[in-house]
Amino acid sequence: MNGSFPDRLVALLENTGAWLLGLLWVLPLLFAVWTAFHPAAFAVRFDLAAPLTLENFVQAWAAAPFPRYLLNSFLLVTSILAGQLVLCTLAAYAFARFEFRGRNVAFLLVLVQLMIMPDALVVENYRTMHAFGLIDSVAAMALPYMASAFGIFLLRQTFKTVPRELDDAARVEGAGTLGILWRVYVPLARPVYVAYGLVSISYHWNNFLWPLIVTNSVTTRPLTVGLAVFSSTDQGVDWSVITAATLMTAAPLLIAFLLFQRQFVQSFMRAGIK
Repeated sequence: MNGSFPDRLVALLENTGAWLLGLLWVLPLLFAVWTAFHPAAFAVRFDLAAPLTLENFVQAWAAAPFPRYLLNSFLLVTSILAGQLVLCTLAAYAFARFEFRGRNVAFLLVLVQLMIMPDALVVENYRTMHAFGLIDSVAAMALPYMASAFGIFLLRQTFKTVPRELDDAARVEGAGTLGILWRVYVPLARPVYVAYGLVSISYHWNNFLWPLIVTNSVTTRPLTVGLAVFSSTDQGVDWSVITAATLMTAAPLLIAFLLFQRQFVQSFMRAGIK
């Protein structure tokens, strides 16, 4: 037998803990799936003979303008991600490769921003959006998040691993500064972009507080705020419809993660982040 008894005991405890944590994570999801695909009478009781139904999804889709909510959420996450990728790429490249006065101080300020909770800036962000006349718009939800300290840090760590010899080779071929960034650094950091894109999309797709504060009409609300429509009815809480709406909201993120989970894990390993 390989390994001593204490080592095997530690491994057993670690595996048991991992299985318990995984079970705690998956049980709510299984409950949501069960409730969404069964009539309301079976929402809180388990019965193998319970009939399957899609009526809960039909009711959830008809109870609110889900197509508009989906469009608003899509516009929100894509506009934020596009702005972040451009700004974070340029900032990370400057911090990784350029020497300029105050670089370390500026990067320290970026790291300090990581310690500030976004909710602490809600009041000032609202005042700024109100001054610009952008309240109740997708732009108001997106602009405060266009720059990301985490994205700058993650890409800087990746760009610093690129050999400088590649810069010299690109300059010999006639590439300028932006050409080197686009043709050398961006392709090499593609897995990191995929991972960061998933993190950004997941966060802003699920963000609730800021969209709730800055939107007033149905035409601008994203899915998370629109989902509040299902929180209660005159007859009480309909868990079957609520869970069906929740699954429709979470499905795009689950699909995206399943498609890109390998790139997601590999990119953080390459960046040295646990």
